Amino acid sequence: DASALLELVDRHRPDAAIVDIRMPPTHTDEGLVAARRIRVRYPSTAVVVLSQYLEPRYAQRLLADQPAGLGYLLKERVTDIAVLVDALRRVGEGECVLDPTIVARLLKRQRPDSPITRLSEREREVLALMAEGRSNLAIATELGISERTVEAACAQVFRKLDLEPSP
Repeated sequence: DASALLELVDRHRPDAAIVDIRMPPTHTDEGLVAARRIRVRYPSTAVVVLSQYLEPRYAQRLLADQPAGLGYLLKERVTDIAVLVDALRRVGEGECVLDPTIVARLLKRQRPDSPITRLSEREREVLALMAEGRSNLAIATELGISERTVEAACAQVFRKLDLEPSP
């Protein structure tokens, strides 16, 4: 349960914690609350949250705090252990790892006044892959375009979303 998880993290101070969103006793969002507490108490502890259900609002709650060192994956995606190991490695390095299905759902849940509506379809594809933590080369390979085209699309995304580029 969430209390036992927090005690273990307090005692052992792991590099990373894998947390199920739905934990006893109510099986609602105890794991989400515990994950957020871990991130507040131990910012250097990476957290990978697993969920059986696609819950974009949970992802939004987690990302609102501090996305670095955080992962959110659907359990069906981690049937391949390599996916989980890769996510753990990446969050341990400070990246944010989101399940592609969650990214797609978050991008579809646009407000009418959302700046995302300014993006072209290609720019939304690039943004979704960026949100998954993919490199420019990986995005180029996935979309079958040049890395230079990805760089141009990234610049457009930043410009249209009024974001300042940074390393």
